[in-house]
Amino acid sequence: MGAGTVWSRLVFHIGTMTPLDALVAVVDVVLIAYIIYRIILLIRGTRAIHLVQGLVVLLVITVVSGWLNLSAINWLLTQAQLSLLVAIPIVFQPELRRALEHVGRGRLFGPGIGSLERPDLEQLLSDLGRAMRTMSRNKVGALIVLERETGLEEFAETGIRIDGRVSAEFLVNIFIPNTPLHDGAVIIRGNRVTAAACFLPLTESAVDAKMGGRHRAALGISEQTDAVVLIVSEETGAISLARAGKLIRNVDEDTVHEMLEELLARNERSSVFSYLSQSGGGGGE
Repeated sequence: MGAGTVWSRLVFHIGTMTPLDALVAVVDVVLIAYIIYRIILLIRGTRAIHLVQGLVVLLVITVVSGWLNLSAINWLLTQAQLSLLVAIPIVFQPELRRALEHVGRGRLFGPGIGSLERPDLEQLLSDLGRAMRTMSRNKVGALIVLERETGLEEFAETGIRIDGRVSAEFLVNIFIPNTPLHDGAVIIRGNRVTAAACFLPLTESAVDAKMGGRHRAALGISEQTDAVVLIVSEETGAISLARAGKLIRNVDEDTVHEMLEELLARNERSSVFSYLSQSGGGGGE
């Protein structure tokens, strides 16, 4: 069926609609659009959003190939879509599970992840800086993950829920040795500690054999997501920052503040991005 035929039928159908039919159609479209919007918000905080983008591209190519009568490509993509019907529930299993949990809790239409206002961001950076300075001076090992565009809910679920406002004293207290929450990572969403004692994936890249578990985990989560990770070495007290699978070692408080301000503000033209892209991982915990 050509594009002209489809358009002609659509015009004919609209011309025969009553006002009530038109109102019902508009409500129907609005509801579908809103549901799609909420689904996008639900998966926006996960890696699934990239898979959805890939599916959309495939669908667009399929439609275009049909219009252009590219029969071979259209047949191949049509067959691929049949396979995707089986693969989608498997690929999106974590997201589907989380969506059903939200429905059961009545949170499907809850708020999404928002960005911080400037005063809140400054307060967050100040608290992080003071906490890192205190832990570095006292050689208290720490692993702090700052969520950005890609959500970290699946990793937060491995730890202990907190949902407390970030403060320097709070963070230092969490990582004090021999306390229930000091092992694992803290995940920060916005200006709140979402969870502590979280398990993170270790890096799959070849790294220095002397690199400790915290640094391997920081690299691992930064490879899989766009999170920014702060690490304090328990052995040396050195502060490191991981981003996009790269590790910057031995940074001071002022440098951390500058990097985080630019990264969390999503300034993609920042010199920090070029620096991170050129830096490699170091060794030692």
